[in-house]
Amino acid sequence: MFDRLRIAPKRPSGRDGAGGPGTPPAADAWARRWAGVLVASLAMAGCTPSSPPPEAAPPAPAWQEFEGTWTAAGDRHTIRLGADRRASIGNFRGSLLLAGASRPSVGFLAEAVVLNDSATGMVGRAVWTDDRGDQVFSELRGESTATGNRVAGTFLGGTGRYAGAAGSYEFSWRFVLDSEDGAVQGQSMGLKGRVRVGLPPSAPDKGASQP
Repeated sequence: MFDRLRIAPKRPSGRDGAGGPGTPPAADAWARRWAGVLVASLAMAGCTPSSPPPEAAPPAPAWQEFEGTWTAAGDRHTIRLGADRRASIGNFRGSLLLAGASRPSVGFLAEAVVLNDSATGMVGRAVWTDDRGDQVFSELRGESTATGNRVAGTFLGGTGRYAGAAGSYEFSWRFVLDSEDGAVQGQSMGLKGRVRVGLPPSAPDKGASQP
């Protein structure tokens, strides 16, 4: 009966492998393989270039302050709205000469279309064109007083170097010729203001105010 018994082979001790007692050789190779992958991944992560710092925003354009004189001639059509009220529409064309160290230009061809109501005041639009053909646009609003017509202008943008123009100006208007056939001529008094160019149209200038 003893010849039927078989002695099971002895398992090799884990001390012969690199994985420690009881660690199979296949498991030890698997652990070493993944350790190498982890070391390589960490090395690659350390070599990845960092993102560049965000670029600083460009400085806001500076204000350009100016003074000047606007002279213009044109025609005006007037209608009566009762005994004490009149309304008129006028077209004016002339020159605008500016002074000041930071003036946007020496001079402009200045054109304006205005609608005036003696009871509610004046509204209009103006276009200034410089010697290069670049233009700046503005809105006009005013009221009549005993001493003249006080007008405030607000820049609405422009073309070329005046793109995105923002700011304001003001002046009084005095007619030097006002004939019955509608021919008129006049000039500004105390015109002054400031403008800032280069602003995007979608970002209106909240700091623009009356000079």
